[in-house]
Amino acid sequence: MTTENPSNDGERRRSDASTDTAYPADVLVSPDWVDARLDRFVDDDPAFRLLEVDVNTAFYDTGHVPGAVRVDWRTDLRSAAAHDILGPAEMESFLGSRGITEDTTVVVYGDNSNWFAAHLYWQLTYYGHPDVRIMDGGREYWMDYEYPTATGPVDPQTVSYGGTLSPPANPGVRAYRDEVREALDTETKLIDVRLHEEFRGEITKPPGSNEGAVRGGHIPGATNVFWAENVRPDGRFKSPADLREVYASYGFAPDDDVIVYCRIGERSSVTWFVLEQLLGYERVRNYDGSWTEWGNMIGVPIEVGD
Repeated sequence: MTTENPSNDGERRRSDASTDTAYPADVLVSPDWVDARLDRFVDDDPAFRLLEVDVNTAFYDTGHVPGAVRVDWRTDLRSAAAHDILGPAEMESFLGSRGITEDTTVVVYGDNSNWFAAHLYWQLTYYGHPDVRIMDGGREYWMDYEYPTATGPVDPQTVSYGGTLSPPANPGVRAYRDEVREALDTETKLIDVRLHEEFRGEITKPPGSNEGAVRGGHIPGATNVFWAENVRPDGRFKSPADLREVYASYGFAPDDDVIVYCRIGERSSVTWFVLEQLLGYERVRNYDGSWTEWGNMIGVPIEVGD
């Protein structure tokens, strides 16, 4: 658990676990939903595939959901050709290597309340994979409530993805730096989901991270809504009413044009998921270049402090 991950003090018992979710199961599934289908995930059947992607890539070897395939965000979710997300051909190859076809129901989860699971979900939405879902609560919830685990690696048979991901089916979920510059001093609203210390410019990266920026601060006009305001102390997403209240308290509404960002795009993927997929905001874009791009560019405006 990192210093950013919300804690849950006190003894946890399986009987304390909430077995359902208030959100549609085609985007967010409960741990019990996964538990009830473990036989489908354990079978080497491309109809269902479970992926674990953790900030701490060593976690998988200590135990994982049975049938879950390891994803290393450092190598699997970054392009080999550029400092960028996977290109269309790279994504097709990655999915095929995990036994995933265009018809596969993909469920993703990970540590830190699903940071990189949300990032992978966002990438798959960008490219238009038809059926991808997040397991609510992620790795910590599954382990804390003593659901079944396995320790051996899962290596599904490589398949052909079967479809084409070029061009991306949903380019509107992604914001590029030029779009962010054009959004300054307009009605578009920016949400910075990083630590308050990052937002104020006191630090350029969260503790324990290697990749930072030359300058600290935030994009002018951005509002700091810490990513963890989306989740309960146990790591599961807050109720729809509670999440609507969070964003209304900062002045956001479902018809706003919103761009979210963080340091490298993974924490902001959580907020993107909440706003677009759970709350139904009309236009939300994830600026995945985020602070490692903006804070290293020449000639762009930066604000410090609150």
